[in-house]
Amino acid sequence: MGQAPEVRADRITWTRGGRTILDAVSCTAPAGKLTGLIGPNGSGKTSLLSMLARLERPDAGQALLGSMPVSSVPRRAFAQAVAVVEQHSVTELELTVAQIVELGAIPRQGGWARSLASVEQELVDWCLEMAGITGLRERVWQTLSGGEKQKTQLARSLAQQPAVLLLDEPTNHLDVAAGLELMALARELGRTTVAAMHDLQLAAMYCDHLVVLRRGRVEAEGAPVDVLTPELLDRVYGVEALVQAHPRTGRPLVILCGPSVGSA
Repeated sequence: MGQAPEVRADRITWTRGGRTILDAVSCTAPAGKLTGLIGPNGSGKTSLLSMLARLERPDAGQALLGSMPVSSVPRRAFAQAVAVVEQHSVTELELTVAQIVELGAIPRQGGWARSLASVEQELVDWCLEMAGITGLRERVWQTLSGGEKQKTQLARSLAQQPAVLLLDEPTNHLDVAAGLELMALARELGRTTVAAMHDLQLAAMYCDHLVVLRRGRVEAEGAPVDVLTPELLDRVYGVEALVQAHPRTGRPLVILCGPSVGSA
């Protein structure tokens, strides 16, 4: 795919069980930037991420990498270009953290036919260091905490050396410091990154671009300073909030005051 491409949703509609989950959703994740998908539970964040990741097929519309529909990208090329970190990952195999990271490099190693021994250990070392889990190298997956598993999956995705990172609740299970470190890393990598998120403060601190979903539709899109307004937070989340400039960074600082008057 060359340089990190922009990622777009073009009028994506998806219905399940007679319910419209995504309703003609169009939005853009700018190339090389960190985009946050935010919105209440059930707004369609994970579903949209699944469309971009090619895990689900929309009923109408399409997801695109640059100008190319994701459905047209050959499987191996897509695996090389796009890495996905899902919220819940499970394996019954007793793999070590290092082995799981090695698996991420397979799309660039010529497939399963080549031995995992061919994976450059320098790459594995770098991925472990970036995710902050060098000390977990020999730990078995089943012995890891939720946060350690999340970091391991991030390291595995980095081993793909992707142009695009798709993250579903990346700070889930992480403590405060680890969540800050992960979001800072996601922003610094220079990939086109799309992260479905609940934490408004982390979104305000680190995202370059926000897409706000509500009831399966795009409610707002743009820079955090333009999107995160008291009016939007009231309308979308049903909360009263103050939004001020952070005294150090100038980025939006969301101060939640409580449920909006009249909200359920």
